[in-house]
Amino acid sequence: MAKQSFLIPLAIFLALVLILGLGFTLDDPHRLPSVRVGQPFPEFSLPDLITPEIDRTERDFKGPALVNVWATWCPTCYAEHEALKVIEKTGVRIFGINYADDEDKARTFLSDLGDPYVLNVIDANGRLAIDLGVYGAPETFVIDRKGQILYRHVGAVDARVWRETLAPMIQSLAGAGSG
Repeated sequence: MAKQSFLIPLAIFLALVLILGLGFTLDDPHRLPSVRVGQPFPEFSLPDLITPEIDRTERDFKGPALVNVWATWCPTCYAEHEALKVIEKTGVRIFGINYADDEDKARTFLSDLGDPYVLNVIDANGRLAIDLGVYGAPETFVIDRKGQILYRHVGAVDARVWRETLAPMIQSLAGAGSG
C-alpha cells in the first residue's frame, strides 16, 4: 500500500508538468484559439453607444476593419486607447463593442479621451462578447469586407502589435479587395 500512495502525487506532478510544458510552447500568449476565426461575425442587434435610439447590427461592421471590445472598468483599455487613436488616423476603420459597462461612463470616456471608433455598440449584458468567445477586455478582431473574422488578439493593441501583426493583415486585405 505504501508503494502505491506515492503514485498519486507523482501522477499529479507529471500532469502539471505536461500542462505547463504545453503552455510554454505557445509562441504568443495573446493568440488564443477562437472558434470564431474563419467564421462570419455573429448576428446581433444592439443600441449605438452615442445614439442609443439607433440599433446596429453586424451588417454595420464593414471591413477591412478592427473590432475592439473595451470597457471603462478595464485599466488595460485606457492604456490601449492612445494606440487606437493613432491607428484610426491612418484611415483604418475601428468598430467598438462596449462590454458590460456603464453607458454614461463610456460616453464620457470617449468625449474626454477622444473617439477612434467609426461606431460603438452597447453590449450591456455581454451576449455579443460571449458569442465572440471573449475572455475579457480588451480583445480585438480583424474582419474582412464580408464580415468574416480573420484574427483575434487578446490584450492591448500597442504600437508593436499594430506594426507586426494587425497592420500587415489590414494592408493585405485592402490590397486584395478585402476578401
